[in-house]
Amino acid sequence: MVQSRTHTCGALRLADAGSKVTLAGWMENVREVGSNLAFVILRDFYGTTQLVIESEEMMQSIKPLNRETTIRVSGVVRERTSKNPKLATGEIEVVPESVEVLGRCKYNSLPFEINRSKDADENQRLKYRYLDLRNPSVKDNILLRCNVVSALRSSMTERNFTEITTPILTSSSPEGARDYLVPARNHPGKFYALPQAPQQFKQLLMASGFDRYFQIAPCFRDEDARADRSPGEFYQLDMEMCFATQDDVFAVLEDVLPPIFSKFGKYQAVGAAPFTRISYRDAMNRYGSDKPDLRIDLEVCDASELLADCGFEPFAGQTVKAVVVTNFRKPRKFIDKLCADAQMLSGGNAYWFRVDENGELVGGISKFLAEKKAEVFARLGLEKDCFVALSCGKTAVKTAGVLRKLLGTQVEGHMDAERYEFCWIVDFPMYEIGEESGELEFCHNPFSMPQGGMQALNECDPLTINAYQYDLVCNGVELSSGAVRNHDPDIMVRAFELVGLGEEDVKAKFPAMYNAFCYGAPPHAGIAPGVDRMVMLLAGEDSIREVIPFPMNKNAQDLMMDAPSAVDKKQLDDVHIRIQD
Repeated sequence: MVQSRTHTCGALRLADAGSKVTLAGWMENVREVGSNLAFVILRDFYGTTQLVIESEEMMQSIKPLNRETTIRVSGVVRERTSKNPKLATGEIEVVPESVEVLGRCKYNSLPFEINRSKDADENQRLKYRYLDLRNPSVKDNILLRCNVVSALRSSMTERNFTEITTPILTSSSPEGARDYLVPARNHPGKFYALPQAPQQFKQLLMASGFDRYFQIAPCFRDEDARADRSPGEFYQLDMEMCFATQDDVFAVLEDVLPPIFSKFGKYQAVGAAPFTRISYRDAMNRYGSDKPDLRIDLEVCDASELLADCGFEPFAGQTVKAVVVTNFRKPRKFIDKLCADAQMLSGGNAYWFRVDENGELVGGISKFLAEKKAEVFARLGLEKDCFVALSCGKTAVKTAGVLRKLLGTQVEGHMDAERYEFCWIVDFPMYEIGEESGELEFCHNPFSMPQGGMQALNECDPLTINAYQYDLVCNGVELSSGAVRNHDPDIMVRAFELVGLGEEDVKAKFPAMYNAFCYGAPPHAGIAPGVDRMVMLLAGEDSIREVIPFPMNKNAQDLMMDAPSAVDKKQLDDVHIRIQD
């Protein structure tokens, strides 16, 4: 046994009473009752055991030690007179005969209480992450992650996928986020890039004849943090299939994921396959989002024709969206906060009115609707105690989506919260007009196959072309994006020509993939569910940082390791870099 333990701190039971044992762990707490009587909680990876100090000699051994000191204890197990049914070891205690200090905690006070570390300031938790991870509830999330990754790996292997690791040092390519660059010492002025995803490599594996590939892949993106996105690095279940269609990819994940969520999830109810399929445009029209939470029964409806001419100036000639909520009995304070939160989250204003218990339109913009009351009731399907949230203008759809989510989660009866509900968002647009550039750009992955192939690229308005691209969404969280890949070099070149890049640009930016496809590439498709997001959902956590062993903070800093950090001049000289003042 490690450190000569006979048992772990979670192993002893009543049947062990009378046995002499040796335990090792951290002193979680010491409670002195008298001069020669104290109760010590000893904690290790597996659980806790109560020690009872009953002699002056043992008291002198324990008394000078700070909490979180690691000790080894030998003693006798006995039945507790006051049992604790909440603990696995709650029927026994150990009376020490010897105590040995293995690792002394030199500090009288801790940055936070170990068992309450999740209540502490996040930066303190990350700075002292090694203490935070001693908290059993934090540790359990990391164990969950380990078990989920193991189950995913086994499930993919059972389905004849081959696990292959792809390079970490590679070339920069446009993947939609900023690269992390690594200077090349032997090639002055040139840089490697850490992969934003193994996208090109997994497609090259398909061109190499590997039929089914997967890996638990590290990905690196220099992007801002969010609750469901960690800056720096993240992991995904990366997979790709030869001679595969969109339906083939869906079938694999619909087979793999429900058992994982059923076994490891916080909630028992898991949506069954086949998952609901919703087109991108339908998702935006019905839910105001391309990652709708289908546990919420509310939908967005278009009220432009109904309300654009009602006399309320912000609606005049604008797109107007409405979210209707039944059985609404919230106070005005709730409504004001709802509108403020929606504006903060979406950047657009929210408006409202409601139907009182007498069937009258009241509050908000209701005075503008008096002349068309009957039409408003009929078109929006209103009844007593209905509340209508409204948005308009350029942000109408986004604001309506935020309102739907806020109302669904905060108004009773509109969300079946304790379940996992999946859906596929399909038929994403191939192109869009860039907000900053004002030019035609790829909407998502430039390697996606356009629906309609070469004919669509040559004959259709680019903004009307859909791609064989899809997202997997669970409980309003985007788990992954995927696509049927553009494996035809002629179609690839034409797709890039529409965004102003010619054949020579494609060859220069993607030389390996372009050349490989010229040697006869198979049709292929894939996807990459995010492991971190998956575990976050399974654990019922609101922040992705709760399921990552050593996460960065919101500013992409590792406070524990003091990264990023300055380096000395020699290191910079070695890689031919000079810092400008």
